[in-house]
Amino acid sequence: MNKKWTISKIQEFVLKNSESKLLSTEYHGFSQKLLFKCACGTNFEKTFTKFKNNAQRKCDTCQPPKESR
Repeated sequence: MNKKWTISKIQEFVLKNSESKLLSTEYHGFSQKLLFKCACGTNFEKTFTKFKNNAQRKCDTCQPPKESR
């Protein structure tokens, strides 16, 4: 069963599982990019799916994207 994510549940997940902070105040679905602030102070955008499942929880400077296959 799929879990329904709300902005408050996402904020709680981000707080518990990363050093980043969630800056977005609304969540409209899995394809929406959310705005985060990295521990280094850089703002970055990721979908919550990528943030949650692929552990892309930092900005591209602190955690460079993996090369595509």
